[in-house]
Amino acid sequence: MAFGRLFIVLLLAGCAAVRSYDFELSGTLNEAAVGDVDGAIKRLQANNPRSDKDLLYYFELGMLERLRNRYDDSQKAWAAAQTRIVSERTVVATGADLMRSASSYVLSDRLRLYEAHDYEKVMLLTYMALNQLAMGQYEQARVAIAQTHELEATIDLARARALADVEGEARKRGAVTSFKELDGYPVQTIDNPEVNALKNGYQSALSHYLAGFIYESLGEPSLAAPGYRLANELQPNRPALEEALRGLDTRVRAPADGMVDVLFIVSSGTAPALRSQQFRLPVPVNETSVLIPYSFPLLVPGLFYDAPRALVIGGAQRVSLTPLTSVDLMARRSLKDDMPGIVLRAVVRATTSAMLQYQAQRNRDKEAAAAVGIAAFAASAFLQTADDRTWRSLPGEVAMARVRLPPGVHDVTLDSAMGEQRARINVSGRYAVIDFRVLAHKLFVQAPKGELQ
Repeated sequence: MAFGRLFIVLLLAGCAAVRSYDFELSGTLNEAAVGDVDGAIKRLQANNPRSDKDLLYYFELGMLERLRNRYDDSQKAWAAAQTRIVSERTVVATGADLMRSASSYVLSDRLRLYEAHDYEKVMLLTYMALNQLAMGQYEQARVAIAQTHELEATIDLARARALADVEGEARKRGAVTSFKELDGYPVQTIDNPEVNALKNGYQSALSHYLAGFIYESLGEPSLAAPGYRLANELQPNRPALEEALRGLDTRVRAPADGMVDVLFIVSSGTAPALRSQQFRLPVPVNETSVLIPYSFPLLVPGLFYDAPRALVIGGAQRVSLTPLTSVDLMARRSLKDDMPGIVLRAVVRATTSAMLQYQAQRNRDKEAAAAVGIAAFAASAFLQTADDRTWRSLPGEVAMARVRLPPGVHDVTLDSAMGEQRARINVSGRYAVIDFRVLAHKLFVQAPKGELQ
């Protein structure tokens, strides 16, 4: 009886310690959306009081610092995140994660050390490159964007190995791994034509087009071409992307004419949220059936979705925006690819909980049986809570436009369904990148801080 009570107390303490990441970040992003980025950072820090901050804290902090144009502070936060990702990769490569992986089949995913989704790792390096472009550091941006290519190759190998591991474990346990067999799961949210059209869940046309632009600006057309080419493969039939590749050699060879080749990146909304939804399913245990709660992550649309349709420059020149990358779709494809492992872990946990309840039912000591039964039910509810952690401050959608402008000050208007938003920019040099981020009715501008002659 004492053991049962202790078990319940520990479970309740554990439940109290489990955070709702979706709730926390919705509040943080709402503050940023009304322009109070300082308040958003304070809220983020208040929700993360421990000295050993986790990976997601640095993801979110870096983006918030970027919104208030503190690029050095943003880079420091993201460098800390990158250090943790590299460290995690080392742990996996050396096999030191075996015990953690084994325990993950019993413990809730929410109790695991957060491992960044693959698309988050790639977007991290991409945004670090954008920070460096905003500071006029094109050579440093070149290094960061080159790392994305190396990372994608690493992810491809890791994905293949992880899938093989899950399939092997499922065969050994006789377990199913298909999310399509889950009764009531909204399959269409992660299995639809738009999601399935993606080559994978981590390569983005934004990263590769940006690579092409950076290499071109540094006079390296042979390296720029593969970036533009892959961007076209990832987003086919986009005339603006096709033109970047088709006119590359002409642009690089052309003498300077005093104009600035400006790449506008227009990001809107936020990445989708993960939420836990539970299903009670029967699990066979020794010729009987026990109802066990299964919880799985569901993706719901991010906040403030309103993608601008065009830019108007100087009140007269209207430029259409070309969709470049959907982080929303990348997150959905990533979850689809992760679901076999998530389903397998859930099935193993449910079976473990079912065994506890079955043993409780057979216990002749009614008081002890009741205690163990309650503990088993609490354990199943706690262990089956799906992980809702994900990098929420990433944009939901990213579009681009590319125009040649005379150097100097220009008024730019973003045209969207929710109205117009205006900014004033100052461009110089031969190449420039202007990054607009739209959150609700708030427009953030990441403009170049230096020149590239």
